[in-house]
Amino acid sequence: MKLIKTSEAVGHVLCHDITRIVKDVEKGAAFRKGHIVTEEDIPVLLSIGKEHLYVWEKEAGMLHENEAAEILCKLCINEHMERSEVREGKIEIIAACDGLFQVDSKRLMAVNSVDEVMIAARHGNTAVKKGDKLAGTRVIPLVIAKSQMAAAENAAGAEPLLSLVPFKPLKAGIITTGSEVFKGRIKDTFTPVIIEKLKAYGIEVSEHCIVDDDKEAIVKAIADMRPKVDLICCTGGMSVDPDDQTPGAIKASGAAMVTYGAPVLPGAMFALGYFDDDKPIMGLPGCVMYAKATIFDLVLPRIAAGVKLNKMDFVAYGEGGLCLNCPVCTYPNCGFGK
Repeated sequence: MKLIKTSEAVGHVLCHDITRIVKDVEKGAAFRKGHIVTEEDIPVLLSIGKEHLYVWEKEAGMLHENEAAEILCKLCINEHMERSEVREGKIEIIAACDGLFQVDSKRLMAVNSVDEVMIAARHGNTAVKKGDKLAGTRVIPLVIAKSQMAAAENAAGAEPLLSLVPFKPLKAGIITTGSEVFKGRIKDTFTPVIIEKLKAYGIEVSEHCIVDDDKEAIVKAIADMRPKVDLICCTGGMSVDPDDQTPGAIKASGAAMVTYGAPVLPGAMFALGYFDDDKPIMGLPGCVMYAKATIFDLVLPRIAAGVKLNKMDFVAYGEGGLCLNCPVCTYPNCGFGK
């Protein structure tokens, strides 16, 4: 850094905070480290007694923190995100719409392994709303070598590290199974829960039917409903009891099974398959009806965004897949599914 006259400081970068004190009114930083001095700043600086300033002496091959933050931001952002103005070397990335937030964890770790750079993001595969903060970027020092930023760019690759996929306007069908509901012995309390959960993602339930615990009847209901909707939820009959027919019916419907069972509690008996047109069909265990957060809540944001899941997506749920049944549920602001 070097010491120069304040009157000659326009365009230079401050090397330290400058405090302004006004008795009974204000005490704080009038200018932050890294601020680039403008013509309008000169009278203010002189009024607080700064006749000279310590400024950064830019060297070849070095970048200011604000310049570096711009590079990191470009590594992260996609077309459904917005960004803040750069401030003190930091840029925040914000959701421009409701959708599924995703992180390429491997490449993010590679970038954060480069010395003196950092990108902090929220967990991936989570639902976010327009205006939610997604990530923040900055470098650690006031200035950083261009070679460090080139290393970060190389680690990131060509595609954005982060992705926001908008939720799609889908129509859903619900098939309620169970002789006790079909024969009117008990009221169907499962369907209203599913309708509310789907509504949170803008998914309209346009079809609903109730069938007996009969495999052929369930298969026929699936076949009748399939052309009318974008996804199907089957409720009831998901356990391993001999009279529970729903998993077998989903398999017999022509769907290619991704999984029957998941390393998640509550929700271990969940099933997911896809038809040849990529329409998903899910078998929902009874816990979805009464538990605050289950496997259905973890999977639904991906389904709502049209993202196809595979077997390894479910395998990965094992770490974080245990709900702790807290006395006051704070999901999704907890570790469940993360």
